Formats: sequence, structure tokens, C-alpha cells
Amino acid sequence: MPVFSQSQKPGKNPVNNRVPTKARMGRLSLTMAWWAACSAVFYIVVGASLALQYGTRNALIGMVLSVVSYGLINSVLSRFAIRSGLSVALFSRLLFGSVGASLATLIFFSSAIYYAVFEGSVIAVALNYLFPAMTYPLAALLVVLYSVPLILGSVQHWLDKLNGVLLPVYLGGLLMAVGLSINRYGYQSHWLDFGPATASAFGWWDCFVAYMGVWVLMLFTFDYARLGKPEDAAYHGRWNFGMPFYAVAFLLNGAAGIYLISSIRHEGGLNEASVMVAILQLMGGWGLLFIWATQTRINTANYYLATMNMQVFFRRFGLHSSYVMWALVVGFIVYGLMLADVFAYLLKALAYQGIFVVAWVGVALAQILCGRFDVTALDRVTAFNTVGLIAWFGATALGLALILFSGDLSSFSAPATVVFAFSLQAGLGYRSRLQETQD
Repeated sequence: MPVFSQSQKPGKNPVNNRVPTKARMGRLSLTMAWWAACSAVFYIVVGASLALQYGTRNALIGMVLSVVSYGLINSVLSRFAIRSGLSVALFSRLLFGSVGASLATLIFFSSAIYYAVFEGSVIAVALNYLFPAMTYPLAALLVVLYSVPLILGSVQHWLDKLNGVLLPVYLGGLLMAVGLSINRYGYQSHWLDFGPATASAFGWWDCFVAYMGVWVLMLFTFDYARLGKPEDAAYHGRWNFGMPFYAVAFLLNGAAGIYLISSIRHEGGLNEASVMVAILQLMGGWGLLFIWATQTRINTANYYLATMNMQVFFRRFGLHSSYVMWALVVGFIVYGLMLADVFAYLLKALAYQGIFVVAWVGVALAQILCGRFDVTALDRVTAFNTVGLIAWFGATALGLALILFSGDLSSFSAPATVVFAFSLQAGLGYRSRLQETQD
């Protein structure tokens, strides 16, 4: 049975230790904790934005393809995480070495912080919209002050219970928003034709690739799935972390976003604020409850994963502060970014980070499906794993080059990255094992 080091206690689930069997979560508890990630205004806006640019039908096709691909890949990743008990940080040590793995945790926690900023700002804007006397900085501070304490207890003791309560609020609110729109304006059949007058024949491909920009959810999956019990691996792989989850996160949210934006008049460009304002106009105070429920659910995951991976990253450089201290640091950073007008820069940075994430997924899949796994190797990890680093950075370089220099071919950057990463890891790994056998 895997155990924690003597300095760790079961239930804290530090990402630098394997999760012992006795500390695993029950099937329902882990489901409620993980499904926090499906409720975000971000998904509603992504669907509406893609429809606006490429047309509703192309957006829906892209969503369906994403549901299938995410479900298949995460079925593999989640089963492996449950079987091994490893976190992203630990698995990255095996893939890239102790130093190389630091980059994975850096990308992971910075992405989680970005989403915490993005989603937290939605609640702050909603509070400011309904209560103008509450300034945005004050509303943002209020959001951070209640968000940080939610992740200070064990994940088993907080996330499953909180999100079990908020799940019906989220689902009911989403259906209510669409229902109120239909009741007030009548059913708008033109929503299926929303978008440009002449949609691109291959717009569905662009929509599919756009969803690859949030493959960081696969790293989220890995860190959550390791909390599952081995006997529940089939359930989690097929249902909890599989296609049903992404059908709600991408397809249901995206379709609702397209319908709401196409049927409700709104001023200005399409962004999270316009969707939020449309919901508040339809639902009033109930709309605020819906927005609070959706964003609080997703932010429990964002804050938790940002804190855990930040703690591991800085421990590598000799900073051994407590989990509580790093949670406060995350809250401080999130609040600072919520006050700064840095969204344009963050979005661009996230696009480049996405290439690193996609390459990580390709390397991880190749190692799981084609390589060998020896958990005892964690005790003798080298500083650099040449095979993994060549595969990761080689594929990342290809993806970044396609973004920067390929023009119309840039839409192939993420797919080419994951295929190249998988091929390099599988090929170089096989060659390395062959040489070991010959020696």
C-alpha cells in the first residue's frame, strides 16, 4: 500500500506524495468535487464566441468532437492516476526528471491562477452591476476573502459537500435562464444560424482546435482522479471524467450560451460581462445566485490546484511554507490580477501555455500506453530525463513555430503538437528500452 512520508498526514493529499488507499474518496464524493469544473461562465462564453465567429453549426460540431476526444483521453489518464496514485507533479518527475518537472507545476499553477482571476472577476462584476455602491475593487476583495477559506480544509471535507449543494443551483439556473428568455422573447429558431452570413466550410475544425486551448483540464483530471478508489476506476473513467462530464461542460453550456446571446439584445462586444449582464437582466437576484454558484464551484478547483502545485514548485527551490501560506499567496496574486487590466496579456500567455500543456498530454499518453511504469523509480529520479524532455520540448517547439510562422496552418499547431509529442516519446522510449536490453 502506498503511504505518505512521515511529515505528511492522510487527508491533506499533498501533490508530492502518492495518495494512500485509505485516503481515497468515495464515488459520489469525488464526483461532486470534480463536477465543480463543469460550471463556469467561461464555457458559456466560449461557445457563444465560436458561434459568433464560425457559425452555430460549426461550433456545435466542434463541441461534439471535443466531448469525444476529451472523454477518450481522460478515460486513459484518470484510470492511470487512480491506479498509480500519482499527481501531475509526481508523474512529471518520472517523465522529465526532478528539474524538468518543475516547469510542469509552474504551467499548471499559473493556468489555474488565470482561471481563478477570470472566473472570480465575473462574480465581482455581477456584484458591482446589481449593487453600484459596491465598487469593483471591493467586490473583488470580497470574492477572494470568501474563496480562500473554502480550500483550507481537506478537499474531501469541503469540495464534495459544497459542490453537491451548488450543483442543482447551477443546473436549475442554466435551464431557468434559457426558459425565461423563451418566455420573454419567444423561441428564437434563428439561433442555429447565428454567426457570420457565410460560415467557413472548415469552421468546425477551428472550433475543435479552440477547445484544445483548455487541455489544462486534463491535468485537472489527473490530480482529481488520483483521489478515486481503485475499485471505482471503471466508473470514473467512463462517467465521472469521461464524455458525460464534457457533454455538460462544453455542449450544454456552449449551446445555452449561443442561444442566450443570439436571442437577447446586448450592448458592446461579446465577452463574459455581456453574458453575465444578459443573465442578470433575465433573472435579477436569482441571476446573481446562479452566477455565484457557477463561479464558486469552478473556483474551488482553481484555488485548490493552484495552491497545491505552487507549494510543490517553490519547495523545489527551498521554500517550505505551509499549504495555508501558499493559499494566501494565491489569493493575494488573484486579487492583484483582478484589479489589473491584464486580460489581453493573460489570454495571449495562456494560448502559448496551452501548447506546453498539449505536449505534456501527448508525452503522458505515450508513456502510459506504450512505456513502462515503475513507481519505485520515484526514489531514484534523475535531475533530467532526456527522453521525456526531448519529446516535450521538441513538440512544444513545433507547436510554437506553427503559431508564429505558419499563417493559415496555425490551426494545426495544437493537433500537430500532441501527435509529435506522442510519437517522440513512444519512439525514443522504445529505443532507450532496447538499448537497456542490449546492455
